[in-house]
Amino acid sequence: MKLEQTFQKVQSASRTINLLTDENINEILLAVADAAVAQSDFILEENKKDLSRMDPKDPKYDRLMLTKERIEGIAADIRNVATLPSPLGKILSETNRPNGMKISKVTVPFGVIGIIYEARPNVSFDVFSLCLKSGNACLLKGGSDAHDSNSAIVGIIQNVLEKQGVIKDIVTLLPPDREATAEMLNAVGYVDLIIPRGSQGLINFVRDNSKIPVIETGAGVCHTYFDESGDLEKGAEIIFNSKTRRVSVCNSLDCVIVNEKRLSDLSALCLKMAEKNVIIYADQPAYAALKGKYPADLLEHATDESFGTEFLDYKLSVKTVANLEEAIDHITKYSSKHSEAIVSENAQNISVFEKMVDAACVYANVSTAFTDGAQFGLGAEIGISTQKLHARGPMALEELTSYKYIIRGNGQTRA
Repeated sequence: MKLEQTFQKVQSASRTINLLTDENINEILLAVADAAVAQSDFILEENKKDLSRMDPKDPKYDRLMLTKERIEGIAADIRNVATLPSPLGKILSETNRPNGMKISKVTVPFGVIGIIYEARPNVSFDVFSLCLKSGNACLLKGGSDAHDSNSAIVGIIQNVLEKQGVIKDIVTLLPPDREATAEMLNAVGYVDLIIPRGSQGLINFVRDNSKIPVIETGAGVCHTYFDESGDLEKGAEIIFNSKTRRVSVCNSLDCVIVNEKRLSDLSALCLKMAEKNVIIYADQPAYAALKGKYPADLLEHATDESFGTEFLDYKLSVKTVANLEEAIDHITKYSSKHSEAIVSENAQNISVFEKMVDAACVYANVSTAFTDGAQFGLGAEIGISTQKLHARGPMALEELTSYKYIIRGNGQTRA
């Protein structure tokens, strides 16, 4: 492997993190946050180079774009991570055996975590802060779309690490080419965990080709069901916020499911989205309810492809159902198991929805836009896990640890 020496350096550096105290780690994080703000002009200059190569109409453009405000927000998240308790060294259980052995189950880092991500330079900061706080080294494999931004960010982080007397290899940016991806996915013995962040295509590729354990994150086909008893004012605000707050993120709403008894309210539910030029792909009953009440140039007939699609754009599908059971069936068929919501004033329907919908995050009368590590009080996140093994939902510090058993005794031997 061309990158084998790189992998060896990262693995070796990862062991040195175990010698850092939580105070050392927090000091580094605060210094990185300060450096990000102080060098924001440089980061934005490099980010402009990446932006110049992408069509502004591309849904990924918003994810790629950095601003002073976004950098300040990133720095605030890093500082927040520094305030959180360390997830390491927690005693999960402790047992004293009859022979005098004391067995403790203790949280430890994974070691080296590889992150494969697309046009999201903020991930470089987020991943570093969470990995360092949880005692892990990180291998970053960003896409070519954001390589100038990522190079600037990692360079700033590594400069801080060197000033703090820490081996800079604990955060390493790999080349943006596909060969580097292939090598990392096969770096058995060097990389302990792979986390892909990006499109469903990227996640599928990583899952299908990695020899390293993978946690699937990212793709979000999100639904909101407006129940027969749904409050119109709540529903309109929730749907508008879920869809338009940031269309390029994985918690953005893709499909509104409406009870047929509330079709007369559908135009009121959707009207505010016309301000943002949201294109609606409506099934036949919904189309009839919206015709003449929603801008004609923004209203289209739904096709089979309209459902189960993560739009990442100002687009939304609408599905009409007869009851809660049909709504759950539709979600079951098309959900990516990310975030699903119900708008209802019926406690029984809410309870059934919460129990029957299989997703990492299930909301009742709340916007799906809250599926975010910081919003959950986790500081930041390394991704939203849509699987069930090890971690599910926003992954933060606790999810970036494993555990080992520590056994202490006084000369015990086994017969």
